[in-house]
Amino acid sequence: MHAHKFNPHYFFMLEFLPIYNKGFKMKEAQRHKVKLSTLTFSGVGTIVGSGWLFGSANAAAFAGPAAIFSWILGALMVLIIALNLIEISSNAPVRMGSMGYYLRYTHGSFASFIAEWAILIGFISSVPSEATASTQYLSDWNFEWTHSLFNHTTLTITPMGLIVASFLCIVYFLINYYSLSFLAKSIKAITIFKLIVPIISIIVFLAIGFDSSNFHAVGNHTLAPYGYSEVLTAITSAGVVYAFNGFQTPITFAAEAENPKRDIPLAILGAIGICTVIYVLLQFSYIAAVPHNELINNGGWNKLNFSSPFAALAIALNMNFIAICLYADAFVSPSGAGIIYSSTAARVICGLASHMPKAFSKLDTRTGLPRVALFVVLLLSFVSLWLLPSWEELAAVISVGYVLSYATVPVCTSSFRKIAPVAHKDAIRIKGMSIIAPLGFIFATYMLYWSCWPLNGEVIAVVLIGLPLYFYYAYKNGEKIFHEIGKCMWIITYLIAIAIFGYIGSTNFGGHGFLANGWDHVILAIVAIIFFIWGRAVSYKTPYYMAEIENREVSSVG
Repeated sequence: MHAHKFNPHYFFMLEFLPIYNKGFKMKEAQRHKVKLSTLTFSGVGTIVGSGWLFGSANAAAFAGPAAIFSWILGALMVLIIALNLIEISSNAPVRMGSMGYYLRYTHGSFASFIAEWAILIGFISSVPSEATASTQYLSDWNFEWTHSLFNHTTLTITPMGLIVASFLCIVYFLINYYSLSFLAKSIKAITIFKLIVPIISIIVFLAIGFDSSNFHAVGNHTLAPYGYSEVLTAITSAGVVYAFNGFQTPITFAAEAENPKRDIPLAILGAIGICTVIYVLLQFSYIAAVPHNELINNGGWNKLNFSSPFAALAIALNMNFIAICLYADAFVSPSGAGIIYSSTAARVICGLASHMPKAFSKLDTRTGLPRVALFVVLLLSFVSLWLLPSWEELAAVISVGYVLSYATVPVCTSSFRKIAPVAHKDAIRIKGMSIIAPLGFIFATYMLYWSCWPLNGEVIAVVLIGLPLYFYYAYKNGEKIFHEIGKCMWIITYLIAIAIFGYIGSTNFGGHGFLANGWDHVILAIVAIIFFIWGRAVSYKTPYYMAEIENREVSSVG
């Protein structure tokens, strides 16, 4: 297979670079040098999807006004993971797949399969989540048929809503299946619109609807009426982690960046910083602008029932123009993200080609697109949608899938430093990584725990169910399965341990209370460090490392 057919830059260049307004040409993309501003813009444009449309309302339902801290803590944790990813991405070539692919270089194909399978669950569920977001906002349109799309009692979309959301999934599929080029003509305007709408909404909500009494109106009249444990739960269960996914986009431009060692870190940190400010201000404006009487009469933040939170809020405050913009953005932002996730999930499947049916990774000979994989993504999107007909449920599952994959990144980063203590000339070395890496692993472990039992256990079970698929194809390919298992037992045991910990943990996080709140976090941090040390200890220069990194460096020197 030709390397350019697997190049993920193809998709992201189409999605974010305005230089392709007259059509995409691979050779032109390879010659073009991407500026820092464009790299940052790509990260911000990917992060801002449907998460902002529902995240503030969901986080407030969990934590009340203290949800503001959920966004700040979530951003900090994502930032720590991002620092690890920045370093590791500079040590390894960009390949089709996901961040889980990096484990192939340090722990082998089995460990990599588990990480990629976990994030594949997240990506596939992301496709229907974006369609569900648009459908849920559509249900508040002033047409009789749209009112039947969402059930306000069960907080799920109805059978008719499922049909509409399924249709949107098909639209995402068709755009990916035939061509993405027409999006390049308008992507800059779309991305600007995606940013302008939330920014204007913040300004208007604070100017017209600000009510400071909302910040202490419910429960014990503090910022955290439901307890500070709910601040932590909201990070994964309310869609905070979900909202930040996409921070890694600038890494895909590493080969085209003007100054990768300077620009890639600045772009990622800048994108996270900009989006953190936007998300925190959105949360603040939502809490301040909810009509006080409605908050009290409904019985608190967790009793509010907005199917389209910000649009409904705009209507309640007689801001009809803002409501129209929000309804429009409810299609623009989720649709752009849905197309991205459909394409990315297909490419993750291609990254798992050696442990999947060969047909799944087949590329169209004319376009180079993974059309069979796109079909698979569409079918699995339908399954996710009809099993979980709720944006909140899908966002929670997606977040756990992402975090499971994030957890492997710090171990991989530390392992690269172990097996290659002398960095090559293009590598980025971040100061303090000996502290940042284990801290990132602890944070990822905490986020899995905060997802609450039984959700964390259920998603982990789905990840482990994928193992027979690996064993079948590993045996078929003649791989050294027992050697791979030895290098992978740390991650398998880690997943099982997290599921058990979720079961016996504090009742504040859905557990059965065998561990008291407070001590559970101390013990979990110790457990995380043990697994981090174990994972680093068993790392080695795999055949993939020797072929794709070490031999590449030798060739470049020669």
